[in-house]
Amino acid sequence: MFALKQDIEVALVDRDISVTLKRAWRKMGIREKFRLAWEFMKALFGYDEEELEELDLKELMKQDVISAMMKEFGEIAPSVATVLIHERDEYIAKRIQDESKKGKVLAVVGAGHIEGIKNHLGKKILDVDLHELEQVPKKRVSIAKLVAYSIPVLFVALLVWMLMTKGPDAWNSIADIFITWFLINGILSAIGAAIARGHPFSIAAAFIAAPFTSLNPAVAAGWFAGIVEAKMRTPMVKDFQNLSKIESIKDFLNNKVIRLLMVVALANVGSMIGTFVALPIILGKGLGG
Repeated sequence: MFALKQDIEVALVDRDISVTLKRAWRKMGIREKFRLAWEFMKALFGYDEEELEELDLKELMKQDVISAMMKEFGEIAPSVATVLIHERDEYIAKRIQDESKKGKVLAVVGAGHIEGIKNHLGKKILDVDLHELEQVPKKRVSIAKLVAYSIPVLFVALLVWMLMTKGPDAWNSIADIFITWFLINGILSAIGAAIARGHPFSIAAAFIAAPFTSLNPAVAAGWFAGIVEAKMRTPMVKDFQNLSKIESIKDFLNNKVIRLLMVVALANVGSMIGTFVALPIILGKGLGG
């Protein structure tokens, strides 16, 4: 407001937030996403109110404290730290340098970026490609996704081949294949949910969903088992708060949040194992007559 009143030019030198968030998300791996979500939950539900009241804002603004926080964040999510901190340091420094060619510049930046920007501006040559830093990386096509999408294609191709080569006699074999697929996928996914100590209804949901979700890469059996588990044993606020207080296997197993996550994960693992166990069996049945 002061700059506008004084008719001073204002330049927004930070990168578009949507670009920053998209770059961070695309660069993160699955493990990093889970770890970031886990740390977020612990911070959100596991804070100590007394400690929160004792926070000293002036102490937090000290550069050594900020540096320590940045370092810790970089250890939790290195890809995110690179995009949110280091890339933006480069981007902002380059924009400040470009603006300085027009005259004197007063830059207002976040405390966490001061040291990084100063280091970049102190270089003799600041070689930063702004266009490259504004690009959102394309979605990566992983081997896992290719395999996941190839399974339904292979399954349908087998059925079509059987109908073309065996005619009306194929229907009995097709029924046998469906029963085999259903039982192996369903039983192994249900076993996964049971190992996670899921509710009986969650185990049943995994059994029913797995044969169908194995043929649809967009959904997973664990999601359905998790929805039922959350409905039957809804996690309470205290379960989230106790995440940071887990000290034993018993605490781990009895926490409803942990149990819910385990039901989702192990039902999915069981379904995945079931798919790779059932696939060669049904191929043998279909191709071998």
